Amino acid sequence: MKKSLLVACLVIVGICLCLVVGGQALISTRGHTNPPVVSEPAWDSSGTRQLAQRACFDCHSNETAWPWFTNIPPFSLIALNDVREGRQVLNFSEWQPGSEFGQETGELSEVILEGSMPPQSYLIMHPEARLSVEEKAALAQGLSKSLQRP
Repeated sequence: MKKSLLVACLVIVGICLCLVVGGQALISTRGHTNPPVVSEPAWDSSGTRQLAQRACFDCHSNETAWPWFTNIPPFSLIALNDVREGRQVLNFSEWQPGSEFGQETGELSEVILEGSMPPQSYLIMHPEARLSVEEKAALAQGLSKSLQRP
C-alpha cells in the first residue's frame, strides 16, 4: 500500500514538473519579434550608428539578436522584459523626429558615460557591447548630435 502511494505521488510530481517545464518552454520564445524598421535617427556618422548598434540595438531597436539562451526559461522571460522595456523607453527603429530624446539628450549621454547603459547584467553575456571610455564619449557625443537632428 505504501509503495503504491509513493509511486502515485512520484507520478503526480513528475506530471506537474513536466507541465511547468513544458509551459515555460511554450512561452519562452513568445514575443521574440523584430517588427519592421520604420525610421531611424539621422545619424551624424556611420561610426555613431555602429557604436549604437553594438551597445544599444538589442534592447533599443527592432533589430534585436535573440541568442540561443533567450529560448531557455527564466532567461527568455528576462530578455523579453528587458527588450520590451528598452523599446518603450527608446527605439531607434521607430524614431520620431522631435521626440523626447530628440529634445533632451543629456540624460542619455549621462547613462552612457557613467556606465549604467548598457547594464552590467547585459554585458555578462554580450561582452562585445562593452565600450571603452573613448567609445562611450564618442557614442554620447554622436547620439547627442544625431538625435537633435530633424
